[in-house]
Amino acid sequence: MKQALIIFLIGMLFTGSVLAEKADRDQPVHLEADRATVQDANKLATFTGNVVLTQGTLIIRADKMTVKEDTNGFQHATAFGNLASFRQKRDGKDEYVEGWSERMEYDSKADKVELFKKAKLRRGQDEVYGDYISYDAINEFFQVIGGNNQTAPQARSEGRVRAVIQPKKKEQNPNAESR
Repeated sequence: MKQALIIFLIGMLFTGSVLAEKADRDQPVHLEADRATVQDANKLATFTGNVVLTQGTLIIRADKMTVKEDTNGFQHATAFGNLASFRQKRDGKDEYVEGWSERMEYDSKADKVELFKKAKLRRGQDEVYGDYISYDAINEFFQVIGGNNQTAPQARSEGRVRAVIQPKKKEQNPNAESR
């Protein structure tokens, strides 16, 4: 009975989508953890030990995850780990967005993910590193802030932001070949 209640609450807490793939919203949530604690009265759930949440193409892995639901049914999840991670397919593209950090916060109302400490975000072959990364999935906009404590391996130069942006393949004009 207790396990069925936890699975039901998880389904209620994660009805929104993280990062892009719209079809994920309609998929069931699968959650694995070593332990779970649910506080029904204040709509707070805590999962610890090898936490793996899957919903459609979305996968979140963490050592610990707390999920709080607001009065309008929107969720705010915080994942902790060494390192916590997420991965999700971009809507309409054969490409994934992936992120890693010590602490990750997801706001389902804003469809926004924030990565704190040792933060790294990868979209396709492009990568950014910093102490803080904010990713707005609706507008596909991200902001990166460096830190002074050299948290990411690639951000060793006085806490600067680092990015690796691959050249985009140019489509050949079929008329150009026939000349």
